[in-house]
Amino acid sequence: MPEKTSRYTRLLAWIDQHIIRLLYTERVRRVILQSLPFWVASLLTGLTAVGYEELFVWAEETCFEWLYAQPLLAFVLTPIAFLGSWLLVKKLAPAARGSGIPQVMAGIELSSPTMHSRTAYLLSLRVAIVKVLSSAVLLLGGGVIGREGPTIQISAAIFRAINRLQPTGWPQLSRQIALITGGAAGLAAAFNTPMGGIVFVVEELTQTHITRFRTAVFTAVIIAGMTAQAIQGPYLYLGFPKVQATAGWFLGVVVLVALLCGLAGALFAKTLLWLNRYRQRFTTTASQVGWVAGCGLLLAGLAFWVGADAFGTGKPIINRLLFQNTGQTPWYLFPVRFAGMALSYSGGGAGGIFATSLSAGAVLGDGLSRLAHVAPRDHNLIILVSMVSFLTGVVRSPFTAAILVLEMTDRHSAIFQLLLGALMAQGAASLIDPVSFYEHLKEGFVRETIAQTPSEIPAHKPQKQPVG
Repeated sequence: MPEKTSRYTRLLAWIDQHIIRLLYTERVRRVILQSLPFWVASLLTGLTAVGYEELFVWAEETCFEWLYAQPLLAFVLTPIAFLGSWLLVKKLAPAARGSGIPQVMAGIELSSPTMHSRTAYLLSLRVAIVKVLSSAVLLLGGGVIGREGPTIQISAAIFRAINRLQPTGWPQLSRQIALITGGAAGLAAAFNTPMGGIVFVVEELTQTHITRFRTAVFTAVIIAGMTAQAIQGPYLYLGFPKVQATAGWFLGVVVLVALLCGLAGALFAKTLLWLNRYRQRFTTTASQVGWVAGCGLLLAGLAFWVGADAFGTGKPIINRLLFQNTGQTPWYLFPVRFAGMALSYSGGGAGGIFATSLSAGAVLGDGLSRLAHVAPRDHNLIILVSMVSFLTGVVRSPFTAAILVLEMTDRHSAIFQLLLGALMAQGAASLIDPVSFYEHLKEGFVRETIAQTPSEIPAHKPQKQPVG
């Protein structure tokens, strides 16, 4: 074990011996020793999430600046960024590619005593660092990606590392709970949505009964979220859009929009899966380079045609639709964003689809709202329902999607419409594919991790089986 790790464990042991044992009873001491590493990991997650967000904001703003100044540069910089992002992943950490949520799900499934050492392939600190670098490079070149899924994988890697650094003899929560808790803390810190983090754990990350880990999850979400708020303030991800929650016949419009957006989200997920399978045909390095560069060139062409709206996370588009209402969104923006997300994801670099799915849903909802001649007072409600529904169609987590958008906007008056839209979208998406996008990818990561030889998996010091 490295010297720094040894100093860390000796420090923890000293705190236990000279402070905790003297102040607390044995029962309270065990609870503190079990929880202290999770508090540290939650604090680190909050700090990391804030730093990662600042890096993403800088990368996106830099991308827009060079695109506005020299649009033709897209045909050079975007393919280079795609290749750089892909090479970082391919050479340093293959499991850092893509969103990060399927990797966490696979890590949870492989957290049994006989398989837990292999989770280093999915959730090591090296993977987390490559995740940050690869996604930043991709976004600098205009990649249509988000940081929320990557933050969840990074957070799970932090929790896994802290959980393994505890001194011998300390009571530990199980490795599975460490990863679950890390996922919740990561989403809460990324979106500033504590309830969304908790619901996401229950709905997406695990089938285990929540009573086994509810205290760990709640505490991690609170600490990670408060750390982010302490630095950035109690911000809302999307602010306070004007929303008038109507009922009656208008609910029929809400249901129709939700069904269409749910189908669109499911078709997007199927497209990503198809592209992922098709790309596996390219086995030589030259053919893989050609594929990645081709994805970058196609996205550059879209950006040269459409402008900055073809690039980035899409958050500026959502803000414009909800708050500015300046002009109409061109009909072609949704297919452009759809294609941009697919190209960016299939390029093989790191990047999430949460934020980009929300922006795609907002653009589609705006078009459907105008097509149905929805009154201006109801426009924002349709936008929010469309965001929830498209995200649900992609990830099949209806309650997570509804709670996330609710917490992002603080529009509690629309909660029933958002939940209705999420459930309708879930039903429609199930007609396209009964299995979620993340579940498909999780199975692939499980097989990939099991196939790794022992030499490809970082060595670690054996630990006593944790409790819980």
